[in-house]
Amino acid sequence: MMSRTTPSVIFLLMLGAVFPLHAAITPRLTNSTSAPSTIGTVVRWTVEASDTNPGPLWYRFRARTVNGTFATVRDFSPANTLDWTAIDAEGIYVIEASVFNQRTGEIVYTSAPVEIVSRATGETPVINPTDNPLVFLYSAPPCELGGIMRVYFWTPERPTQATQARSCNGTSSMNFYIAGMQANTSYEVEHFIFRDRQWTTGPILPLTTGSLPNSIGGRPFPKQTVLLGSSIQYHSNPFLLQGPLNAPPFVTDLNGNIVWYYPEALTFLTGPDRDGLFFGIRNSGGDSSGSVLRLFDVGGTTIKETNAGALNLQLTALGKRQIGVLHHAATRLSNGNIVTLATVEQMMTDVQGPGAIDVIGDMIIVLDSDLQVLWTWDAFDHLDVARTAIMNETCMRNGGCMSHFLAPDGNDWTHSNSVSETPDGNLVLSIRHLDWVVKINYENGTGDGRVIWRLGREGDFTFEPGSDDRWFSHQHDASFLSDNATLTLFDNGNLVKASDASATSRGQVLLVDEARRTVKSVLSQDLGVFSQAVGSAQKLLNGNYHFDAGFVNNSRSISFEVDGSGRIVCALQADAMEYRTYRLVDLYTGLEQPK
Repeated sequence: MMSRTTPSVIFLLMLGAVFPLHAAITPRLTNSTSAPSTIGTVVRWTVEASDTNPGPLWYRFRARTVNGTFATVRDFSPANTLDWTAIDAEGIYVIEASVFNQRTGEIVYTSAPVEIVSRATGETPVINPTDNPLVFLYSAPPCELGGIMRVYFWTPERPTQATQARSCNGTSSMNFYIAGMQANTSYEVEHFIFRDRQWTTGPILPLTTGSLPNSIGGRPFPKQTVLLGSSIQYHSNPFLLQGPLNAPPFVTDLNGNIVWYYPEALTFLTGPDRDGLFFGIRNSGGDSSGSVLRLFDVGGTTIKETNAGALNLQLTALGKRQIGVLHHAATRLSNGNIVTLATVEQMMTDVQGPGAIDVIGDMIIVLDSDLQVLWTWDAFDHLDVARTAIMNETCMRNGGCMSHFLAPDGNDWTHSNSVSETPDGNLVLSIRHLDWVVKINYENGTGDGRVIWRLGREGDFTFEPGSDDRWFSHQHDASFLSDNATLTLFDNGNLVKASDASATSRGQVLLVDEARRTVKSVLSQDLGVFSQAVGSAQKLLNGNYHFDAGFVNNSRSISFEVDGSGRIVCALQADAMEYRTYRLVDLYTGLEQPK
């Protein structure tokens, strides 16, 4: 069961920084090094606390530069250690640890400084390996204020790649993770500086990657098989980010060669962010604190992390329902805030069946950059709970639902699997078990959450005459392109499969006319395989589409590239069930939309 927050806890959270006059908790913060640490070297911080009023203790870690403002790295959780590093700049950093007694509501703080020194001590850049044999740290001396630096790396057999650009400040060294390289391969590396409309370059340095480990997260890398090789020599999206369920994510090229991996298992890789960052969710343990949302960099370092338990402290203070676990979605909105999905439950009587039934819905949660709740949307407040799951899924029957807490079984009512921002500042939610994609009044955080429209069976739209008029079923990854009219999604087709054993899944592109409430099928490509769950959809920079059938024959995933006429031009199979796959330009840019 999920714990409730006491009134004293709510008071403390609303008050912000609280330093009790007579603290019962005595905290002590230490780190794994007593000397200055070089940029990119991981420092382990540990907070130990004694308490004269015994109770469950939770810990929060925040960091800042010596003259900066604290930013949350990991919000309150049972974990009393933090592995931390910095690559932005050398200098003095301050780490703060907060200790929270859940029984008494007391919060106390302690902090300690650490010095981070540059790796580039001379006039030339240096390259250092990391714990990942496919990731290296490039460190260059400071560049003049007003300049922009980017690092390029290449091998004669492959196109040149580039890191993200960083602004020069004239005083701090410039540091970049280099990633996207094959194992046991020699590369050349060079930085470019653009300033006052002129380019200057650094020296060309050699780099040789190491060998792949035999396994990551306790399991081997999934076998890759090219089912259909591409005839395109240079791809606009040459890399495939793969997110196996409950396993570490990794990146391959289109020939299946691994060029990057993350060392920890994730329940859901929810997607790339920007500047070499990624979002993921990991669910483990027996309570909501084990449901973790994490933003991490290409070097494998956690940048920000929260959990369902920490969010429940805030939701209680805001008068919202408690959540169970985070799931399926976490992504950044255009203003820098983060949107994610979580389960909500209610015991309801004679609503979705006779007697008392645990009904499991979804909550959308928008967080600011410091992981504080800004806005929520609750399915129980905005959807008709009498409209049951289309195929009557429960957690024990065909639901595959997230952890639930109020009863041994529950109606897996909504099972939403993606939430994305529309170009007009609202949100689109894919609700798998209702066979609906709904648009929600968000208005960049000022909206009231009402459902603007429902797309799908028994919804608000009809197909235009002559269009393919078969609605999607149990769909995944619905999102609008920048024109605010073209919607891409992966149609699993579960409802059709229930009556037609030969039915297969489709990649769909729909043109949505909101004013007329009509929809036209632009592309409805039969992919020739059935994926009973998971999947993704994406428009590529070359105008083609990427669709992932993530659960084929219970053991495989196939990523397809489909051109505008519906012809499959590329297909790569992985011997693993994969929640999402994404075609990337590189490991830094994120998901670029075609212009």
